[in-house]
Amino acid sequence: MKYEFWLIVGSQFLYGNEVLETVDKRAAEIASKLTEVLPYPVVYKVTAKTNKEITETVREANYRTECAGIITWCHTFSPSKMWIDGLRDLAKPWCHFATQYNVEIPNDEIDMDFMNLNQAAHGDREHGFIGARLRKPRKIIAGHWTDNRVHKRLGDWMKSAVGVAESKDMKVMRFGDNMREVAVTEGDKVEAQIKLGWQVNTWAVGDLVKEMGNVTEEEIDALMAEYEASYDIATDNISAIRYQAREEIAIKKMMDREGCKAFSNTFQDLYGMEQLPGLASQHLMAQGYGYGGEGDWKVSALTAIMKAMGENGNGASAFMEDYTYHLVEGQEYSLGAHMLEVCPSLAADRPRIECHHLGIGMNEKDPARLVFEGKAGEGIVASLIDMGGRLRLIVQDIECVKPIMPMPNLPVARVMWRAMPDLLTGVECWITAGGAHHTVLSYDVSADMMRDWANMMDIEFVHISKETTPAKLEDELFIKDIAWKLK
Repeated sequence: MKYEFWLIVGSQFLYGNEVLETVDKRAAEIASKLTEVLPYPVVYKVTAKTNKEITETVREANYRTECAGIITWCHTFSPSKMWIDGLRDLAKPWCHFATQYNVEIPNDEIDMDFMNLNQAAHGDREHGFIGARLRKPRKIIAGHWTDNRVHKRLGDWMKSAVGVAESKDMKVMRFGDNMREVAVTEGDKVEAQIKLGWQVNTWAVGDLVKEMGNVTEEEIDALMAEYEASYDIATDNISAIRYQAREEIAIKKMMDREGCKAFSNTFQDLYGMEQLPGLASQHLMAQGYGYGGEGDWKVSALTAIMKAMGENGNGASAFMEDYTYHLVEGQEYSLGAHMLEVCPSLAADRPRIECHHLGIGMNEKDPARLVFEGKAGEGIVASLIDMGGRLRLIVQDIECVKPIMPMPNLPVARVMWRAMPDLLTGVECWITAGGAHHTVLSYDVSADMMRDWANMMDIEFVHISKETTPAKLEDELFIKDIAWKLK
């Protein structure tokens, strides 16, 4: 989907046609310039002067799938009562852009005509009141439309809004059920569809095995060429790689046929399959699909959404799991990995395809997988959990580092990081909030972007940062627990 954002400018008839013509030209100019610097086009729709114009434009935005959100700005004074019906009906993300056409007050030119035309400081406060009165989720961004800092904030908001659009259209294909006896991967799928738009359904592993049987050798040859172009082949077991290609092709065909953007499976249910999909899952994630291990459909969908929110619509975000800690004083790190399935978008260098024994699950043969180290850099880990009656999104800031040791006998993709505010405090805070062992690790999506996404989706948000302490977090969670129960 090629997304766009609609600019709706507020004014009124009081100022006369000449002023309205000027507002119209300036709004078109701003939309054009913003389109040049933002990740998605800004389409100027209307300088709205009546309740009818606003309501009709908003309703059109609601039903146009390419419109991922609206940006409003009041160049002049726009009486906010005429925005009530439109904003009450609004079902798309909303950014209130508090800007003005000119950067400076022109000392020699300023007169009452200038004041009547340039009333953004006046109009945006009226517009802000009605947003507050309606209690509508909105992002407020103040600054000049040519300012790079504004472009960064607008661009990040756009990406969060695209995450909302992807969420509302999310279908997850589950092969089998959750790993037996695991609590955190469970959840209310009906509530997830009501709240987030996710359609989560199950397909039998036998359906996948049947689809695999229909994959041709020519299709496998074509995918093998893709593997060779993207990865180093570091095994003589070519048959294992070809089997992963067969799995990938079959999974992709089934997902595309059903309109699914994410999938999950479990090593406990591989009936009729020789290998757990490793390389297959990793290469599918590299194409923007979401994945969740052990039947974790929540992290699967969240992976796909955060990928879509990243750079160029498929950023460096991946399914991740905390495995073990390095607890040497002053060198505390978390080592994240999974049995086979970490997206190569996190790789510091060109990944290798290797084939090794997997000592867990129902594998008849050794599965092929991508092996690499994650790159250094700032990032986040995100976990969506079901609190019973509501969803909670937990995001923790992290600093990824080059692994401090080579770990030559660990044949999996791996990332090492320091959790904020420090590993041990961060672990205590994560556990206090109920964060899962499965997360989405992202270099491209920020905590602020996830906060915006959570606000747009109307779910609880918890951020663990450099400033977080266990005591402050406990107080925050206590207050939020009361507030969300009252909603």
